[in-house]
Amino acid sequence: MRGTAPPPTALLALALDHACAALGRVAARDLDRPTPCAAWDLGALLAHLDDALDAFTEAAGGAVPVHADVPLEVRVGSLRRKAYGLLSAWSGAPATVRVGGVAVEADVVVRAAALEVAVHGWDVDQATGAGTPLPDALARGLLPLAAGLVGTDDRPARFAPPHPPSACAGPGEVLLGFLGRSASRRRGPTLRAG
Repeated sequence: MRGTAPPPTALLALALDHACAALGRVAARDLDRPTPCAAWDLGALLAHLDDALDAFTEAAGGAVPVHADVPLEVRVGSLRRKAYGLLSAWSGAPATVRVGGVAVEADVVVRAAALEVAVHGWDVDQATGAGTPLPDALARGLLPLAAGLVGTDDRPARFAPPHPPSACAGPGEVLLGFLGRSASRRRGPTLRAG
């Protein structure tokens, strides 16, 4: 799985395509469904993704300051516009970004954005029942980044303990397992009584 990592904005573009496809499958009936993020239903995950897209877009301007319910179709449409706006924002971004007063290399922030967007796009698909796997090229590009961005101090607060991948796991399953998600155990829609 070694090789030359794609440029950060290429990874981000792949992640955004994947997430936007997942967002296109969200329906109102899905909002209270569980996601692979155990504490969040799909509605909470969409709110988190909205905040993340805002923060990564602000970062493209050089700094991230620390700082209502809307109809579903407006929320999902807004998320998709923000996702593609994020890619545009990074086309002329500075070399470093100030995050809470700390200078961080822009490439690190773009890679973190790609990881966040890709994995939460997968989470959205699991919650809606689509179950679309992470594209292999995207997962291969994100694997080395995940190891550098997610450490032991991130568990269990931000990530669950790693899930060991199966013997025939592809890059998506390996990446998701490292991030505490099980690609083989879907947490999508459940049947409801009544």
